[in-house]
Amino acid sequence: MIKFRAVTKQFGEGPPALVDIDLEVPARKTTALIGPSGCGKSTLLRLIIGLLEPTSGAVEVAGRTVTPAEILELRRRVGYVIQDGGLFPHLTARENITLMAQHLRSSASEINARLAELCELTRFASQNLDRYPVELSGGQRQRVGLMRALMLKPELLLLDEPLGALDPLVRARLQHDLKEIFAQLAQTIVLVTHDMAEAAFLGDTLVLMNEGRIAQQGRFDDLRERPASAFVSEFINAQRGLAAL
Repeated sequence: MIKFRAVTKQFGEGPPALVDIDLEVPARKTTALIGPSGCGKSTLLRLIIGLLEPTSGAVEVAGRTVTPAEILELRRRVGYVIQDGGLFPHLTARENITLMAQHLRSSASEINARLAELCELTRFASQNLDRYPVELSGGQRQRVGLMRALMLKPELLLLDEPLGALDPLVRARLQHDLKEIFAQLAQTIVLVTHDMAEAAFLGDTLVLMNEGRIAQQGRFDDLRERPASAFVSEFINAQRGLAAL
């Protein structure tokens, strides 16, 4: 579904954010990009959706190279969720979710039917649709952000640290809900997180990054039992209780 071919990304004069990345993301699976802050995982996600351009190399989505000429069409096929939902504060939950559908002039019946489907999928109470983001909890805002990303039935769903701002109890509940949602969607999903336990719980494949390079990829058991380097072992062991999973 997604291919990175010798991708390097340089910002200014400092060290590159990504170095010669070769990566294939399988279709209809959840791939978790994991690693410490500044390792390049969010940069990879932004290259997929065209928010950034590679300094060298190429990114392909569904067989087509991501270029400025392809961006608008690509973004209609991709759902994108950021931390805390990234909602417009002056719009209600309903208006945030349906913004692009309204822009594309979908019919009211199509919008309402899809909205009902998404409320059921994400377990979001429909009576909250006319509330503003400030009137919603962090978990509710994240569900609204997810519904907005899914409104146009995208082929690809990207999530950048979607649960990072939530308290542990809310985060745990949303993790379980997301796992069920991902199973129902059966879509290609790329998730960025710094939490290895979250990556292990939600991801079919984990891609562990360090200093702009891929340190190791595979299932969580592969990384835990057959670490490719001292960094991989150190990263897993640094997260309390994870080695015992």
